[in-house]
Amino acid sequence: MGTLISFKRPDGQEAKGYLAKAAQANAPGVVVIQEWWGLQDQIKGMCDRFALAGFNALAPDLYKGTVVPYHDTDAAGREMNSLDFMDATTQTVRGAAQYLARNGAKVGLTGFCLGGAVTIIGATKIDELTAGVVFYGIPPEQAARPADVKIPLQAHFANTDDWCTPAVVDAFEKGMKEAGKSLELYRYDAEHAFVNEQRMNVHDRAAAELAWGRATAFFHKHLG
Repeated sequence: MGTLISFKRPDGQEAKGYLAKAAQANAPGVVVIQEWWGLQDQIKGMCDRFALAGFNALAPDLYKGTVVPYHDTDAAGREMNSLDFMDATTQTVRGAAQYLARNGAKVGLTGFCLGGAVTIIGATKIDELTAGVVFYGIPPEQAARPADVKIPLQAHFANTDDWCTPAVVDAFEKGMKEAGKSLELYRYDAEHAFVNEQRMNVHDRAAAELAWGRATAFFHKHLG
């Protein structure tokens, strides 16, 4: 449904990504951020779903062409740990937001796992954003403090997540509340990456569909 495109980062460098366009003109935009596996087909499929829901969706390729097979967690960890999160967020992700905003559209940011952490960083760093939806990812506080979040956030977490643990989620929620920030937070009796239907060992269809409905309603409310 979508196509691979090139777009400019604020520093003038070229970046690539997968763009799926809504049927209607002047649709709002959503930047979609990958998991630690790279720009997998599943993330492209999420862009297609957003397009069908009425958004122009762009998933920037943060790994520059590298896609890690789902079984290879060691390789995924190496790719994620070698990623410059600040450069990825303030340049590549911001460039994607600017691309979607170029006709005056409102733009949201969402991401999964690694992309959830990038979404929170983006919520503190990217002026072009209007709202964000986080899926099971939280950055270290030195990368993005709740007090610095500039946009309303919705967040989805799994109760049996051994990366974004319930304790980490509780601390994030407490920080957002103390900072007086807008946060809708949902917890699911599911595992990390429960939205990814290509990973049958963790996918939870009921939880994924509930989260999807909440996310699209949130974006329609804030982006139009």
